[in-house]
Amino acid sequence: MKMKLSVISAAILSSSLLLSPAISMAKLPVAVNGQQLPTLAPMLEQITPGVVSIQVSGSKEVRRRATPFDDFFGVPRGGSQKREFSGLGSGVIIDADEGYVVTNNHVIEDAEKMVVTLEDGREYEATKIGSDKESDIALLQIDAEDLTALKIADSDQLRVGDFAVAIGNPFGLSHTVTSGIVSALGRSGLNIEGYEDFIQTDAAINQGNSGGALVNLNGELIGINTAILGASGGNVGIGFAIPSTMMKNLVDQIIEHGEVRRGSLGISGRPLDAGLAKAQQLDVKQGAYVMQVMDDTAASKAGIKAGDVIISVDGTEISGFHELRSKIATLGEGKKVKLGIYRDGKVKTVNVTLDGASATTAAGEETHPAFQGATLENTQKSDGKGVEVTGVQARSPAARVGLEEGDVIMQVNRQRVETIRDMNKIIENTKGNIVLGVKRGRELIFVLIQ
Repeated sequence: MKMKLSVISAAILSSSLLLSPAISMAKLPVAVNGQQLPTLAPMLEQITPGVVSIQVSGSKEVRRRATPFDDFFGVPRGGSQKREFSGLGSGVIIDADEGYVVTNNHVIEDAEKMVVTLEDGREYEATKIGSDKESDIALLQIDAEDLTALKIADSDQLRVGDFAVAIGNPFGLSHTVTSGIVSALGRSGLNIEGYEDFIQTDAAINQGNSGGALVNLNGELIGINTAILGASGGNVGIGFAIPSTMMKNLVDQIIEHGEVRRGSLGISGRPLDAGLAKAQQLDVKQGAYVMQVMDDTAASKAGIKAGDVIISVDGTEISGFHELRSKIATLGEGKKVKLGIYRDGKVKTVNVTLDGASATTAAGEETHPAFQGATLENTQKSDGKGVEVTGVQARSPAARVGLEEGDVIMQVNRQRVETIRDMNKIIENTKGNIVLGVKRGRELIFVLIQ
């Protein structure tokens, strides 16, 4: 009986507490001992309206899997069919007056309809202004008023350890904010995109964050979130963003020309590593080693020579050839660039006006050392695309492996290649011997690179 009375008394007490006007929730302090508590809230309140949700829909051709019943029903084996799709990503408003929204190309690729949703719930159908698949950037436009645009920071000034905040719509959870630091700069060689110069961050990035904002503590845009590294497709503390400076260069070209017009130096080369530096007696730790300079190109006109090490672009140090290639390509045709060159134990600055990438298709391509001395160009022949050897220097590594002028490289280790980039990607991921399938005249021969 005592136990029952205790339970009833507790219930009455609990009820009276809930009904009592004297009980209220305590307010969190904004300061302790006169010191303001740290918070990102004021900054985020100003900039989150500049991050949007992008819903896409459309249809695309997909290969149909053959089934044992195809022959029975008279259906052609394989083939393709159209399938409807929909998706969700993020975007960043970079110009409030013009209604420009930047996102990833892979978010809107093949989309027939794109709907941008603002933080306040307003929805607008977007128009695609242009995109670049190789760098994974796309520019959209919406017709709307009272927009908030993010200020674009100079991402070349970032340092490892700087704080970073990611804003986006992971898994459709609108305007999710996560924080971390800049974990690394100039990340490349991941084979996520054609041109890679990523900011790496441990700010949580998940599916749906693509195209969203990476900002500094001032609320300025330092990158466009684009990829994650994780077996499950979820966050493991390794995310990548396209630097804001790279993005701006690409967007400016899209606005001006309707497309990206890549810059070109007219060189082939490789990253400088400890072994190469020791062999060439170079007193420099990192950079892009120039293996060959093509005739009548931006590099040759500027006086760049084979054996030079390019160590900086416009005063910003580069880690290797991948980074050089990405920076040059995204700066654009006709841009004037200052390159830091290490030569004969001294560092000098060279002024270069970039060619268009069409001027020499081998420009800025990283190549295997065995191709040194060969001039390579993407080509289109009657029997398909390939990599044509348009010249071979006598007694060069390329000549020693057996390449000849006029050869067209069609295969690498039995895999079909159509461009220099295709060839390089396969070679990069190959351990051991490399066998080139080469069209020479009417014959297909094989060239071994050990």
